[in-house]
Amino acid sequence: MKLVHVFDAYCGWSHGFSPTLREVVSRHPELPVEVVSGGLFTGGRRVPIREFGYVQGANAQIAELTGAEFGEGYERLIADGSFVMDSEAAARGVAALRGSAPERAVELAIGLQTAFYVDGLSLSDPATYRNLAAAAGLDAEAVVAAFQAPEAQTEAEADFRRTADLGVTGFPTLLAVDGERVFPLARGRATADEIDRRLASLS
Repeated sequence: MKLVHVFDAYCGWSHGFSPTLREVVSRHPELPVEVVSGGLFTGGRRVPIREFGYVQGANAQIAELTGAEFGEGYERLIADGSFVMDSEAAARGVAALRGSAPERAVELAIGLQTAFYVDGLSLSDPATYRNLAAAAGLDAEAVVAAFQAPEAQTEAEADFRRTADLGVTGFPTLLAVDGERVFPLARGRATADEIDRRLASLS
């Protein structure tokens, strides 16, 4: 059995779920984790952030319910309103980081969300991946090259198909996958204890 974490790097609820995910992973080192990008802001949804009028209210709710931090850099982006969230670019970045250190995919995905939601950095900017990779002790130039390579686009599209194949329509979603069997463990938010109870019921 393995865990499958389906998220979007530009999803506030995914950001709020990060501490729970980190705790679940630390409690279950025996379970491999697959990290999949969901594709929240693609196609016609790639518009200036000001067009999503609910963002600030939703973030306040996320912070209240999960304790998630939204930093000054991010708040400046929201206030300006012109920034465009592009989940396709973010998925390419996830693929590049994941390929550089597959066993650290969860840690790196969480780091990517911190880069956006705390520091206000664009997940379309190669410099974001260079900085994140360097901070993680990875080969920064190799990660940037992977982000910009055609294969990253192929991987992003494969992630979006994987999300659809798993029947996931909202983020974050944490699944337990055992062969052909798929068990939902969390949708939106849950505590590590709640997830543990659901995992225990599968054994």
